[in-house]
Amino acid sequence: MKATGIVRRIDDLGRVVIPKEIRRTMRIREGDPLEIYTSRDGEVIFKKYSLLGGVEDFAGQLCETMSRSTGWICAVTDRDTVIAVAGGGKRELMGKRITAELEQVMESRRIYQYTGEGDPLTVCDGNEKLLTGVAAPILSEGDLLGLVLLISPAPMQPSGDTEYKLAQTIAAFLGKHMES
Repeated sequence: MKATGIVRRIDDLGRVVIPKEIRRTMRIREGDPLEIYTSRDGEVIFKKYSLLGGVEDFAGQLCETMSRSTGWICAVTDRDTVIAVAGGGKRELMGKRITAELEQVMESRRIYQYTGEGDPLTVCDGNEKLLTGVAAPILSEGDLLGLVLLISPAPMQPSGDTEYKLAQTIAAFLGKHMES
């Protein structure tokens, strides 16, 4: 644990303001769920809660199946990090933060597809070797949960309709699965 030197008081309703700098650094947005932990030492710890956190194994199996059938590297993310990978690149991707560009794709609630025009999006900061062919947002009851990604090593080849539809279908399936 790292000390920030910032001290805040609790108000009469039990609220504490998390400073803007920390929210920005930790990518905590308004409405994000936080899980609260306590330790025996009297510490209170807030941790970002991932709605997809409980389905890593299931997402991993989906990624494995998608990768085998397409030949692409497949990944599933929550709102911040890669939670499942198959088809290669596991060490470079697993548990890593997604780029701000992929966060924007997610926030737009539209599927991104690299068609050969412009530069493809990188998946994680500092890794220009693994590039996004398709990124499909996972929506559950209107809430953004993460992305389904089809990834290719550089140099990037454009993705086709099959990859687009597959990512769209798996994202919809995961969203529906989270509703139940």
